[in-house]
Amino acid sequence: MLDRLDIKLLYALQEDGRLTNQELADRVGLSASQCSRRRAKLESDGVITGYRAVVAPEKTGFDLTVFIDVTLNTHNPDNSRHFASLVARIPEVREACSLTGEMDYRLKILVRSLSELGEIINERLLPDASVQTVKSTIVIKQLKDAPGVPLELL
Repeated sequence: MLDRLDIKLLYALQEDGRLTNQELADRVGLSASQCSRRRAKLESDGVITGYRAVVAPEKTGFDLTVFIDVTLNTHNPDNSRHFASLVARIPEVREACSLTGEMDYRLKILVRSLSELGEIINERLLPDASVQTVKSTIVIKQLKDAPGVPLELL
């Protein structure tokens, strides 16, 4: 179970994963050694699963964010595994979720252009035997991007 100090530590790291141990300790109100032990425990317990840089897609040429909803041809484990393998081979797919409801999967992709989007849909997704339908939605403006988990609710 996470206590108040663990939550403060996680909140600080979600805001800035580059904090040194001393900076983190100062924010949380612990000694550097206590902070280091808590961080190590959160990592070993799998609460903290990694650290990464957040890269601005538009600064690297990926100006289009697109959500693609996919319905599979058949609903069996082999077809689902085949589709998962297909998705894993498309680097533009940044997130993929299995859904309840009307669609089977939702993919979040980043592309540089409409022609790249067309290539992914028409040459990679639709021709695949596992796929029945594909519907795409282009993001016009992102209103919120809050990575991590809502620790303020704990």
